[in-house]
Amino acid sequence: MSNFTDHQPIISVRHLNHYFGRGQLRKQVLCDVNLKINRGEIVLMNGPSGSGKTTLLTLVSGLRSAQSGQLEVLGQELCGATKRQLAKARLNNGYIFQAHNLHRSLTASQNVQMGLEVHNQLSRKAAREQAVSMLERVGLGSHLNDYPKDLSGGQKQRVAIARALVSQPSIVLADEPTASLDSKSGRDVVNLIQQLTKEQKTTILLVTHDNRILDIADRIVHMEDGKLKQQSSEVKISREVYI
Repeated sequence: MSNFTDHQPIISVRHLNHYFGRGQLRKQVLCDVNLKINRGEIVLMNGPSGSGKTTLLTLVSGLRSAQSGQLEVLGQELCGATKRQLAKARLNNGYIFQAHNLHRSLTASQNVQMGLEVHNQLSRKAAREQAVSMLERVGLGSHLNDYPKDLSGGQKQRVAIARALVSQPSIVLADEPTASLDSKSGRDVVNLIQQLTKEQKTTILLVTHDNRILDIADRIVHMEDGKLKQQSSEVKISREVYI
C-alpha cells in the first residue's frame, strides 16, 4: 500500500461481478458494479433485501475474496487476493454489525480491547487505557465492567462502535447498525458514528434500510438485483450532526 496517495479513492470498484454456487445452481449476485468512495466520505447503500448490499460490503472488507472485475481498497487490489493479503487488508477496517456481535463472556472494556488485539502493537495496559478512553467518548464510562446482558440494545451498539473505532481504522463498514434499535437509540447511534468518524477522518460505507438516518450521508447509492444505481443521492447532503 506504499503507492497509495491521498488523491486516490479510498475504495474503487470497477466492473465487479460475483457469483454464489456452482454449475446449474450458480447465481450472479453482483452485476457490473462500479463505485468510488473518497477519504472521509459517508456513503449509505440501501435497497431491497437480497439485492447484494451485504455481499458488496463483505468483498470491500476483505471477508470474502472478489471473483471478477477490480476492487481496490487503499490502493491494494483485492480481486484474486490471497488469504494473507485479505487478512492484512482487514486490519485497515472497523466493522459494525446489526447484532453488535459482542462476546457475552467479556465486559464492555474487554470487548473494545479486542479491537486492538489483532494489531499486537500495544501492551495490555495501554490497550486497556485506550479502550476505556473510547468507551468514555461513546458515553459508557460508567459501564466499563458491565457484561452485554446488563446493557440495553443502544448501549451494546455503542460498545460495538467503540470496538470498531478504537484502532482508528481508515474505513468503517457498517451493516444495518440501527436495525434492532428504536427510533431514538438509532438516531443516537448514527449521530455517534458520524461524529467520531468525522473526528478521525474515517471513511464510512454503511448498509441500511432505515430511511430515518439518510441525512448523515454525503451520498446514497441504491442496490437492486445486484446492480448499483446512483440515486438523487448523488446530490450532496448536509453532514451536520442532528440532535
